[in-house]
Amino acid sequence: MCAVRPFAKHGRFGADTLRSRRGAVGVASLDDRNSPTPVGSYAAGMQVKELGHAVLYVHDIRRSSAFYRDVLGWTQISPLDSRVPIAAFSSGRTHHELLLIEVGAQAEEIPQGRRVGLYHLGIKIGDTDDELREAVAACRQAGVRIVGLSDHTVSHSLYVLDPDGNELELYIDVPGVDWRNDPAAVMAPTRPLAL
Repeated sequence: MCAVRPFAKHGRFGADTLRSRRGAVGVASLDDRNSPTPVGSYAAGMQVKELGHAVLYVHDIRRSSAFYRDVLGWTQISPLDSRVPIAAFSSGRTHHELLLIEVGAQAEEIPQGRRVGLYHLGIKIGDTDDELREAVAACRQAGVRIVGLSDHTVSHSLYVLDPDGNELELYIDVPGVDWRNDPAAVMAPTRPLAL
């Protein structure tokens, strides 16, 4: 049996802040440490429809909001409010695809090297290599750290770091690649991309 518990307070923004500022009951998570179900023996009880959104902790909400809004061109749908340092962004596909939560300058940095956890977020920015070239130029002009360019057969990708070191894959789907009928194309070897 899983027990529901509120999440621990992180930095300046946690469950207590959610309750006091927004009247919400806070975010809950499932605590399955006492579950009798061994890993790998789960019965299919649901089906994922799509990845809805990502939430990132950031040092400085204004700096990160400027990056996602002004450099990447994501529409910020929430005004900045220093009392509740959060920012939400949407491309219009759903209510929000990205939520930023400020945890302050004293929060620990993202560990470098191999680690468990999120590697990167993939963000579709267009449909052509010309759009990817424009993204490379915009990132260079803004001083964004570019960490790679890759040809994944099904997509062409630009890898960058946001102001807090979160890695982002800015990509376009390659026209004419039929990955639905050839799923092996998704796992094709990665090649360097020359734009």
